[in-house]
Amino acid sequence: MKTYFVYMMANKSNSVLYVGVTSDLVRRVEEHKSGKVEGFTKKYKCHKLVWYTSFDYANDAIEFEKRIKKWKRAYKENLINEVNPDWRDLSTELL
Repeated sequence: MKTYFVYMMANKSNSVLYVGVTSDLVRRVEEHKSGKVEGFTKKYKCHKLVWYTSFDYANDAIEFEKRIKKWKRAYKENLINEVNPDWRDLSTELL
């Protein structure tokens, strides 16, 4: 059974947040950090994994990602602060 992840990346100063979904969190975070993929995270240097959660079903993960993207920034910050109050880079735990 595959696991799906919804995650948030931040830039160095935590002023920019990116929300994404993937079935391979380690690979996806490495892509963001290396700048291999053109787009938002490369442009705004969102290289720090600050939050993630897992789902058993792709549809559930996609639905939650879409919901979070509509949230105000304060709600996203609260979600991050619940599990990562120092906003440290959680990718060090994964890699």
